Amino acid sequence: MAIRLGDEAPDFTAETTEGTVNFHDWKKGKWAILFSHPRDFTPVCTTELGAVAKLKGEFDKRNTKVIGLSVDPVDSHQRWVGDIKDVTGADVNFPMIADPDRVVAGKYDMIHPNASDTATVRSVFIIAPDNKVKLTLTYPASTGRNFVELLRVIDSLQLTANHQVATPADWKSGEDVIIVPAVSDADAEKKFPGFVAKKPYLRYTPQPKPPAA
Repeated sequence: MAIRLGDEAPDFTAETTEGTVNFHDWKKGKWAILFSHPRDFTPVCTTELGAVAKLKGEFDKRNTKVIGLSVDPVDSHQRWVGDIKDVTGADVNFPMIADPDRVVAGKYDMIHPNASDTATVRSVFIIAPDNKVKLTLTYPASTGRNFVELLRVIDSLQLTANHQVATPADWKSGEDVIIVPAVSDADAEKKFPGFVAKKPYLRYTPQPKPPAA
């Protein structure tokens, strides 16, 4: 069955390039991005893995772990790592799941017969610390994924999880946000003094600051 937003991300135990991983234990207390590839030694995915490796510091800042998946075995992944380094200049610094029996792919509905009966589609799942799925995306094989956009989404998810706000189109961290309709004007005046109402249902306020350390 397809995984929907708000579902609990299926747990699994799998072999990876960094040893055996139990998914829920591995990500315990953290956000996670799980992203899949049809197979090793594919051109678009080679560039993607290098791009993710270069962003590891940004994911770390956001308390977010990253893990990749392909249906090929660990030894194939390890050979592919050399190509990724050669092409992108980046060392792969996160685990890559080997899923030759497609157990994880099945749990996450990554096999789409209209695309391929044997290879995983290029899916992305963002999963919160409570193991609930907060975002799903599936890309065609021809289009490389934008991982900077995933950083933006994580910024929004983490902000809106802790404050009664939403983020507008094309929002970036530090820009104004929208007060959610469930907050009355009276409560908004207390919580977000000086907010600007463009429409009765559309009220902007500066991005709330995180609590002091």
